[in-house]
Amino acid sequence: MKVLLIGSGGREHALAVALNADPVLEELHVAPGNSGIAAIALCHAIDTDDNAAVIALAESLGIELVVIGPEKPLVQGLADDLRKAGFPVFGPSQVAAQIEGSKDFAKKVMSDAGVPTAHSFTCTSREEIEHALDAFGAPYVVKHDGLAAGKGVVVTSDRDEALAHALLSPRVVIEEFLDGPEVSLFGISDGKNILAMQPAQDFKRAFDGDLGPNTGGMGAYSPLPWAPDEIMEETLEQVLKPTIAEMAARGTPFVGLLYAGLALTNNGIRVIEFNARFGDPETQVLLPRLKTPLASLLLKAATRDLKDHPPLEWSADSAVTVVLASEGYPTSPVVGEPIMGINPVDGTYVFHAGTTLDNGILKSAGGRVLAVTGLGSDLTDARDKAYRVISGITLHGSHYRSDIALNASIAEKGN
Repeated sequence: MKVLLIGSGGREHALAVALNADPVLEELHVAPGNSGIAAIALCHAIDTDDNAAVIALAESLGIELVVIGPEKPLVQGLADDLRKAGFPVFGPSQVAAQIEGSKDFAKKVMSDAGVPTAHSFTCTSREEIEHALDAFGAPYVVKHDGLAAGKGVVVTSDRDEALAHALLSPRVVIEEFLDGPEVSLFGISDGKNILAMQPAQDFKRAFDGDLGPNTGGMGAYSPLPWAPDEIMEETLEQVLKPTIAEMAARGTPFVGLLYAGLALTNNGIRVIEFNARFGDPETQVLLPRLKTPLASLLLKAATRDLKDHPPLEWSADSAVTVVLASEGYPTSPVVGEPIMGINPVDGTYVFHAGTTLDNGILKSAGGRVLAVTGLGSDLTDARDKAYRVISGITLHGSHYRSDIALNASIAEKGN
């Protein structure tokens, strides 16, 4: 099988590694890719915002499956144009991708599907915003309606900060605060059927102790030894299946990866948000644990053929991912600094996100630069491997959290 993967981040590097491991894969092409992906796949430096250019590339290569990694091309309708050109695509249509592209749209889908979520107001004026803030009280949860690369959400007890953030967007969703641990749970859908992946937990705040601003994600781990045994089945029945059924009933079936961000509250599961693609950095802990061949699986979804697919198979390993971020991330990341000391050991992966090669020298090219994943017999073992590798990497001014999966690993040892 010849596969074209769209994207250039750490998520796409993890996808590329997993796709390469499927025996049916003959050629893996990535557009545009990055310096890490280029070591394992053929990269093509095209503008992936240009749908016609992507289609022309796919046609010239004889591609048999297109996998779209990032949210932006999905919201811009790349999947629709590729399907019209005759290609099987793993990724939702432009309308279906609004489940991530618009928080208001997602809330309406959840309401119609009976999916449990936080009560909310959609606001387009200062008067509506102030009313919503006062109705819910602190902590305030303010979400920009459109795409914001994981940084459009503010959770704060400071009303002035919440108001200022809300006024930056013409449309915001303000909702009640959901108390309880957060979990990411993905489902792979063919538009009618959906297979649940194992849960993961990511770390959004920039600094140890969940301090600092929200980011696109500073690390993740899987599995979750503390999570209820029934979380996958409950999420499948209460969240994933009803959402897929509602999207199909609207005439806009969701084909691709449905990401459910969940809060485990005292009143049960509540959906915090949906995304329309593999999450980053959760993908970097989930795919190294997935035993089911990925290229074959995604082709089954793209061709509407998951009805009789067996449950996904997983290794017994634990996985921990730690993100190395540039100086100044997430507000004003410094780029162009040389990176040295990347020396993975057995049981680890180094996924490139914001890197580039400049005259043979690897340099930073984004806020989140690298993600190091460790695999081990338990979370402590996986953490040790990930931190051993990341601590040896040199990037001026860079930072990473030292507490990814720490509490979970301590609790696991205690049990």
